[in-house]
Amino acid sequence: MNDINYIKTEKLLPNPYQPRHKFDSDEMLALANSIKENGVLQPLLIRRINNSDYFEIIAGERRLRASILSGIEKVPCIEVDCDHEQSAVYSILENIQRSDLSFFEEAAAIGQLMEHFGMTQTEVAKRLSKSQSALSNKLRLLKLPVDVRYFIEKEGLTERHARALLRLESEKDIWAALNIIKEKGLNVEKTEKLIDSLTDNKVKPRRSVVKVYRDVRIFVNTVNKAIETMKASGIDAISDKTETDDYIEFMVRIPKNKNTETPLKVLSSNSA
Repeated sequence: MNDINYIKTEKLLPNPYQPRHKFDSDEMLALANSIKENGVLQPLLIRRINNSDYFEIIAGERRLRASILSGIEKVPCIEVDCDHEQSAVYSILENIQRSDLSFFEEAAAIGQLMEHFGMTQTEVAKRLSKSQSALSNKLRLLKLPVDVRYFIEKEGLTERHARALLRLESEKDIWAALNIIKEKGLNVEKTEKLIDSLTDNKVKPRRSVVKVYRDVRIFVNTVNKAIETMKASGIDAISDKTETDDYIEFMVRIPKNKNTETPLKVLSSNSA
């Protein structure tokens, strides 16, 4: 186990990939008072920056901020040997697993892991112990415009409110719905009924929806047959299928040799 060392707070720098953008002032003051009374009970995880005497926080920025508020000059730390990318991934994962991260912050953090660090939905879902469908639903929240997300958080609306708004096609319709939700104080159930009324005239005929769905199934069956053909030929192909409201995704891996595997490709079919 790594040793615990006390590091000056002025030598500790925040992680640029910290997904948490808001720190509740009341909670921070309460934590600062607790630290002043009892000390920092859980050491911060840090990594040294380019062999200097400065460190980047991997986990524990809230504890650092509260320690500074309480007037403590040194905090207990455990130094971890990792590079910048590993530090970023650890920081994001640690924060996502905290229950007090907002749903938009959590969605943005998941998006960072996939966009900046090349992690697949399967890998992120495994690291977070979440289902891929739950992960996909989180990522869909990022389709909402930034100013809409800010308004939702400011008004204290829930994740289910946000997900209901995703059914609206234009930003104009979204803001019209938000204004009604705010003025009437609509709960989730009433919000969903409002969205139903706004989309009634825009629903596509059922016949065309069924036709598109059947076309998608043809492509899915083609992929399944291709995988079966590879296995029948002695190729140890591994497939992973993910299906959400928006798409069907296949990840297919075929071994290059006995020791390594490489992804063949990702095939996606929109289901709407």
